[in-house]
Amino acid sequence: MEELFGGAAPYYARYRPAYGEAAIEHLARALGPDSRVLDLGCGPGTIAVPLAGRVRTVLAVDPAEEMLAAGRRLAAGAPTITWLRGDSTTLRALPPFDHVVMGRSFHWMDRRAVLADLDELLPPRGAVALIGPVSRRGEPWQPNAQPWQPVERRVCADFGLGMSAAATSFHATAEPHRDVLAASPFDHLESRTFTRRLTWDVDGLVGLQLSYSYSSPAALGDRLHAFVEALREALLADNPAGRWEQELLTEVLIARRPPGRRPADPP
Repeated sequence: MEELFGGAAPYYARYRPAYGEAAIEHLARALGPDSRVLDLGCGPGTIAVPLAGRVRTVLAVDPAEEMLAAGRRLAAGAPTITWLRGDSTTLRALPPFDHVVMGRSFHWMDRRAVLADLDELLPPRGAVALIGPVSRRGEPWQPNAQPWQPVERRVCADFGLGMSAAATSFHATAEPHRDVLAASPFDHLESRTFTRRLTWDVDGLVGLQLSYSYSSPAALGDRLHAFVEALREALLADNPAGRWEQELLTEVLIARRPPGRRPADPP
């Protein structure tokens, strides 16, 4: 995973859209102010940093040290966040937690195996919370969902960039997260959607593109400068005003065991 996102952490931290105050506040209320929350696949702390201070503690776990370092810088030493290197296969080695939250990380995991492990590790009222863009709105594997994406896809194709074999092997099938949860012990689902409008400029869109695994600085290597110049030129040729509007829908999906269902016993 660190190789997939090599060099992307500073772009991820700066240019990936945050989830918004309303979504984070709703998440915090659902989990409770005295809870210990695992942010699994935390990246540079897109959830962990704004959630800290709203819950008792946040355990921020990611396989990429570069992402953890970016998160530590953004958190400015917040004492309620513990940053640890790890992934979905190291859950049993982590300190105890009451809930787990995942942003744009769940699709990289063996989702059913992770949920089975969490059924053994989470307390009876423990929640699995997913927060992220509503799937029909502009993720990179959904072509042309945003007005600038045909341009980005064309430039990426010119540079031979596509989702790598490694990324494809990690990436989930098209089965929605909601369906995977509904077939798991955490099948009691509650959802809220929050809407924001964002305005992008050229620097923002270029930085956003460099935050993706398939077009990260590591993927581009010595072609990085040429790619950035080509993408900037193509974006401005398509839209000389250099401003793009986006309606961003963010879903907070809270999954719990139904009332009365007890956690699974560890093997």
